[in-house]
Amino acid sequence: MKHLLSINDLNVEEITKILDRANYHAKVNRQVNKKQPQLSGRTLINLFVETSTRTLISFELAALRLSMDVINMNVEKSSITVKGESLADTVMTLNAMHPDFIVIRHNVSGQVQELAGYMDCSVINAGDGTNEHPSQALVDAAAIRNSLGKIAGLNIAICGDILHSRVAHSNINMFTRLGAQVRVIAPKAFLPGDDSLREKKVEVFTDMKQGLKDVDVIMMLRVQKERMEASEVPSEKQFHADYGLTKEKLKIARPGAKVMAPGPINRGVEIDSDVADDRSRSLILEQVEIGVSVRQAILEHLLA
Repeated sequence: MKHLLSINDLNVEEITKILDRANYHAKVNRQVNKKQPQLSGRTLINLFVETSTRTLISFELAALRLSMDVINMNVEKSSITVKGESLADTVMTLNAMHPDFIVIRHNVSGQVQELAGYMDCSVINAGDGTNEHPSQALVDAAAIRNSLGKIAGLNIAICGDILHSRVAHSNINMFTRLGAQVRVIAPKAFLPGDDSLREKKVEVFTDMKQGLKDVDVIMMLRVQKERMEASEVPSEKQFHADYGLTKEKLKIARPGAKVMAPGPINRGVEIDSDVADDRSRSLILEQVEIGVSVRQAILEHLLA
């Protein structure tokens, strides 16, 4: 049994192996016949307490393309919602059915790690509150490496709602370990109030124009309204003016700098459409495409 609860569960060698294997799957996934037999007979259950589009569908496709059986549990119609069953009892029930994987997304930080203690199968954290999203970090690393040929030595800026973003937390941990220089760009209200960024040698900017200077990759994060009190939500117009990525602001970065966003994106808030849709600069759709392949590689790695 092996879980993927945090990006720190993987060492650098394992990360590299997963990214290499993902590129193999990416080639197969562009063929007419995409199905492979590697994990035939295995079972994956998607348990998403919090809603998802990209992560849920990519895990489902990844499993199906490796010939697995897949169950997407409908939480709204389950005993959790309808009959008041605890989530712990639910996962113990699922565990008794002997799946090989349970992929869990939850809106409470640390909940997936707690639930993994009840499981005999491999548990994959598909995002827990504001804590981590390890598979998305691997997806982002694959997209950058495939586009720019490396990660080590790059200047990567993560801009937007750092405080509430599990994607930011996983990516900061991973990119710094892979040798990139990471900086964050955000208003003070969207930055951690402790020394965690400084301890990881992450540069902090509250002025976007200063923060974009000389960067190779810009990752834009949406404002996570669902994790805030109403009084904390900023004006969309003001946020766009100060921290939205426009073509003019993009000119400050290095020539050819790539733009990313884990999605969903809010056009006209954290990013303009003419930037998001510029396929010469934007890697947003490449992130979606490689996402299936990376998650295929994760499933194989955990059963290896």
